[in-house]
Amino acid sequence: MKKIVLLLTTCAFVQFANAQENKPANVTRPQPVTPATKPVRADVKPADAARTLPAAAGAQPTPTQNPDLSMKFMKEEHNFGTIPEGPAVTTDFEFKNIGKEPIVLSNVQASCGCTTPHWTKEPVLPGKTGKISATYNTQGRPGPIMKTITVTSNVGTKVVKITGNVEKAPESSVPANENSMMKH
Repeated sequence: MKKIVLLLTTCAFVQFANAQENKPANVTRPQPVTPATKPVRADVKPADAARTLPAAAGAQPTPTQNPDLSMKFMKEEHNFGTIPEGPAVTTDFEFKNIGKEPIVLSNVQASCGCTTPHWTKEPVLPGKTGKISATYNTQGRPGPIMKTITVTSNVGTKVVKITGNVEKAPESSVPANENSMMKH
């Protein structure tokens, strides 16, 4: 009896799987809306479409310009030189809006978790400046530094860099833990 039930169950699963594979080819499935397929009103010029259509919550703004034509960074790389292991170090990347539209920084992402970026949250109007701060945690990271920070905005994406060398802290600078359960 058990064999018959098992056989019937197996046949039912096979029939169900075949039914799923043999769906008619002319059935259309809804396609996800992407920036390339997003409907645009006919009375709006393409350059104005990004400003006219409402943005979804958390959506990335569509780049409309080249960041090199709109954002002028005072520096695109900062070398910390040789720094001691232990304290965190911070540098600022200032930029000026040399375009005709406000610049909105939607995301600033470091290449690893050892670098923490902070940035101007409000729109940077034409002729005004904005700032991106990058803090690098040197604790436990002796050796060369070469990290990137990717800046995403409504005018495109720009990458800035931090470099340097972290000098290993002397072993004597690490406090001994007298209360350790492990005795030497």
